[in-house]
Amino acid sequence: MNEQAAVRKRKPVIALVGRPNVGKSTLFNRLTKSRDAIVADYPGLTRDRQYGSGKVGKSPYIVVDTGGLSGEEAGVDPLMEKQVIEALKEADAILFLVDGQVGLTPADEQIAAMLRQHFSHKPIYVLVNKAEGRNPDVVRAEFYQLGLDEPRVISAEHGDYVREVMDDVLAWVTPRMTDDALPEPDDQSGIRVAVVGRPNVGKSTLINRMIGEERVVAYDMPGTTRDSIHVPFERDGVTYTLIDTAGVRRRKKVSDKIEKFSVIKAIEAMDQAHVVVLVIDGAEGITDQDQTLLGHALESGRGLIIAINKWDGLDPAQRRQVKADLDVKLQFADFAPRHFISALHGTGVGNLFDTIQKVYQAATKRVSTSQLNRVLEQALMAHQPPMVSTRRIKMRYAHLGGINPPTVVIHGNMVDRVPHHYTRYLINTFRKAFGWEGTPVKIEYRVTENPYEGKRTQLTPRQIRRKRKLMAFVKQKKKALQRKRRGR
Repeated sequence: MNEQAAVRKRKPVIALVGRPNVGKSTLFNRLTKSRDAIVADYPGLTRDRQYGSGKVGKSPYIVVDTGGLSGEEAGVDPLMEKQVIEALKEADAILFLVDGQVGLTPADEQIAAMLRQHFSHKPIYVLVNKAEGRNPDVVRAEFYQLGLDEPRVISAEHGDYVREVMDDVLAWVTPRMTDDALPEPDDQSGIRVAVVGRPNVGKSTLINRMIGEERVVAYDMPGTTRDSIHVPFERDGVTYTLIDTAGVRRRKKVSDKIEKFSVIKAIEAMDQAHVVVLVIDGAEGITDQDQTLLGHALESGRGLIIAINKWDGLDPAQRRQVKADLDVKLQFADFAPRHFISALHGTGVGNLFDTIQKVYQAATKRVSTSQLNRVLEQALMAHQPPMVSTRRIKMRYAHLGGINPPTVVIHGNMVDRVPHHYTRYLINTFRKAFGWEGTPVKIEYRVTENPYEGKRTQLTPRQIRRKRKLMAFVKQKKKALQRKRRGR
């Protein structure tokens, strides 16, 4: 990657702020189309600060749900307030939620004063929530006193006007993202590998071990304004670029046991990568935050490898427990290869490169339409789709919709009603047939429309004559049958 490399816009970051119980989490779930966001489990990222990928709006973005601020200095948890401030600092736009049923409160006014004082340079949108069935003009009238943007009435629970608000927010924020753009990876960057994980799991130690003394070319390059570091190097004639969100430092400078961590940096690193290596601390076991990062990796669609670090320091009982936890807690990513390593001593690290190449080749492998349809036909013959309302789902043909991740587009009738378990069966079938190991496989369904539906079929004169003769013959047979019955 050189200075002439193109740039692309990173995802905007939208932060939700407000006092408790105004509907921030409800709006977060509405924007991310989820109900089960897993929260963090370590100091520095409180349980009330959640990250997700926004799915409501014209373009992608990252949404951050913050803890509720009471607005009262004596009652505010200092850690929570600090985390809210940090979320607002990294945000590109702020959605300030207030309660339309309760009305304007002193806590709302204090939060608004804080936003005006410290974040007036950022777009702030006042959203009046919980105003279903009431006159919007009356509900928002008192919130003009906050001295911020014109209040907008929404319903986070029912989704009223949420899409319109997000379209306006993204229309304002997205064109202004060029000053904080990400470098567009070029073809010479080789296999791009993002190393992600919680603090103190050994990410930087692993990267230093991977580039090691055998490297041909290695240098540090700031990758983004958010401190992602790109480390290009060569090994056995293959070019790699390691992306470390914590920042790669020389071995002698690696002294801090707790590294700076940001979910946003991890998400951006995954977006740039071909393959993601999720590092887990074997001594601490599988945590909720490991599952959170794994969920983001799956959502990014990149090839995935799970590296369980500090394996040499575990006794046999601990190792059995970790393997059991992997099977139970990470079963939704059972396709991902697992490596048990020691980044400090180098045990098992060399084997990572062979797996990285295999996963990269699988994630970027192209297959022909004829191959896909042959496998689809075999899958249908072995196990037919279920019945829906006494009708059978029909899958007519498939084609490849994209790579990294491999995406199979299936056309047919009622395919929008295919149950989850049958989709998983198809994914496993395609994965086995084409060797798509170590990468998520996505299936998109498209309902095939009948081109003649609603149209009158145009018959030729000969077809019309034959149809009339057939109708006359049927009519004659009916009359003969009726006479026969009367004769009995």
